[in-house]
Amino acid sequence: MADEETAPSLALGIALLLGVFASLVIAPGAEGLYGAFLAALMLAIAANDARHYLIPNELTGAAFALALLRAGAFVPDIGIEALLWPLARAVAVALPLLLLMLVYRYWRGRDGLGLGDVKLAAVCGAWLDLATVVAVIELAALLAIGAYVGNAVLQRKRLRATAFLPFGLFLAPAIWIGWLGETWYVNWLGGLPG
Repeated sequence: MADEETAPSLALGIALLLGVFASLVIAPGAEGLYGAFLAALMLAIAANDARHYLIPNELTGAAFALALLRAGAFVPDIGIEALLWPLARAVAVALPLLLLMLVYRYWRGRDGLGLGDVKLAAVCGAWLDLATVVAVIELAALLAIGAYVGNAVLQRKRLRATAFLPFGLFLAPAIWIGWLGETWYVNWLGGLPG
């Protein structure tokens, strides 16, 4: 019994160390520290969603606040305006998913996307450029579908259209990967996100 509980904890610990290390290597300094905290929060969200099918508001709230703190810290000269872009992107990303959630619920009579997933999408928008957001959500969706199909094949189960998937398990790490990619592009290739 102890081995069954130790293995996931060990895997989470290793993933956390790798996330922090990668963040600090890709972006030495303050940006790397923000990325390390993002990695920790996204890992906690993924683990909680995998276990309980729930994304805690405290974790998404902390990730959102960290995005705003980061935005204000990197452009302090323009004051409150530094917060407008992350807020605008968050709304631009979360609103379509909220509408999709409500339309699906009305149309099918059941949830297809949880409110926690919508809030996590807002975090994605607050942290990332919109082009990266599209890639991140697509990556998360493909990974979720692939994991579901792969698991069904391995367990020789039929695919069900009503199966529950913890989308945050895939979206949260994809957000950090998106941040890592954007940061690598800016720091190492000299590009600027649009």
